[in-house]
Amino acid sequence: MNLKLEEKTALISGSTAGIGYAIAKKLAAEGAHVIINGRKAEEVTNRVNDLKKETGNKSITGVVADFSKKEDIDKLIKEIGDVDILINNVGIFNQVDFEDISDEEWFEMFEVNVMSGVRLSRHYFPKMLKKNEGRIIFISSESALNIPTEMIHYGFSKTAQLAISRGLARLTKGTHVTVNCVLPGPTMSRANEQDLKAQAEKENTTVEAVQKEFFEKRRPTSLIQRFADTEEVANMVAYIASPVSSATNGAALRVDGGVANYII
Repeated sequence: MNLKLEEKTALISGSTAGIGYAIAKKLAAEGAHVIINGRKAEEVTNRVNDLKKETGNKSITGVVADFSKKEDIDKLIKEIGDVDILINNVGIFNQVDFEDISDEEWFEMFEVNVMSGVRLSRHYFPKMLKKNEGRIIFISSESALNIPTEMIHYGFSKTAQLAISRGLARLTKGTHVTVNCVLPGPTMSRANEQDLKAQAEKENTTVEAVQKEFFEKRRPTSLIQRFADTEEVANMVAYIASPVSSATNGAALRVDGGVANYII
């Protein structure tokens, strides 16, 4: 399928690794001009070069911004005036017992996971409406529906993304702009891979054993009983980012391996 992404400009926040990088790679392979983002200049430069080599697409650039800092976002917006596709991917997570989650951790989770997308969308959404074309995609999580007890503050932030996405979608009525959420399930991102290895080392066992226990105890409703590859998430995102997905708007699209144990 030709996704018709040539000549489209896509900005992906938090895209030097994991799902964000996989999305950038997929869009670049489809011919889009891709702008990746990370907190460290050296890492952004390295990943831009990697993407050019891996995809053959030379129209790839990078922007440095820490999404926990409003001033960095303001600088990014000034540097990148307009885009056709905005993918709000940047996010943080950590496992903390509810009674131990501090006010500071609650606010940090909200600042990075929610306000990052709000601030970027607030800038680019009106521009998309004006030209009557554009795509905004929030990378939420199955945790938005299936709130994890080990990180309730993370689940809260992901549910908030669903509300924002749906609200913005309602404002696109009668236009060619769409706003959607993609909800990955457990995915083998860089952070998850590191956590699994650390846990296996701590418990003197194998990564495979840790994964098996995770799906038995933490995500027993998973139908695929494995971590998804980042590319599997990127495939869904690329379709929703493309002009061929024009009838999909205001949706919460699951790439969760069937974890959410009900129909939505």
